[in-house]
Amino acid sequence: MLKNKSYIGISFIILLFGIYAIPKIVERFQNGSIVKGDRLDRVSPKPTGDAKLVKIGAVPNFELINQDNKTITNETYKGKVYVLEFFFTKCPTICPKMNESMLILEKTFFGNPNFGIVSITIDPINDTPKALKEHAEFLGVKSSNWNFLTGDKEYIFNLANKGFNLYAGENKKVAGGFEHSGLFALVDKEGNIRCRNDDFGNPILYYDGLDKIGVRNLQQDINVLLKE
Repeated sequence: MLKNKSYIGISFIILLFGIYAIPKIVERFQNGSIVKGDRLDRVSPKPTGDAKLVKIGAVPNFELINQDNKTITNETYKGKVYVLEFFFTKCPTICPKMNESMLILEKTFFGNPNFGIVSITIDPINDTPKALKEHAEFLGVKSSNWNFLTGDKEYIFNLANKGFNLYAGENKKVAGGFEHSGLFALVDKEGNIRCRNDDFGNPILYYDGLDKIGVRNLQQDINVLLKE
């Protein structure tokens, strides 16, 4: 008898809960708010693609020689939006893909005098101006604003690692004898390194030149800077 009373009591509590809760749940479904709430909002990433790109800092000063034996500096590109990379012509790994990405950018903005590309070799002993010119011809480069640069080895490594914080190093154990990042730096008309924010609102700093999405994002952000 006592057990039966306990069952009746539990059933009564469940009935009261149903009368109170079910209408509220139905209402939330109808309003489309069943997945909303402070707890979920706090873990949701912020949207990306802000039109206003973040300023990382001024591009470091540089002075190097291009494929035509002409001196090129950061001031050469003042007033232009440009993309900068570190590479080397004999690279058997990531450089061909980086070259392909740069060619996409060249084609996209070809004929725009306010856009340029800078490719700095990390193997200046082999990548003489003559070798760089042959490499540009091999790639089919058409833009007069795409400079392949060479110079003193220590100077270039300092420029990469300390100036741009884009890793470049010599390692005889890896294919080609050098290792480096596949990242591209985006520079605005005033000589500032710029970038977009990621999904969580943090600056990405540099663009992935080995990734289709990275190159697509870079194309979009070049357009933003060209309009500034």
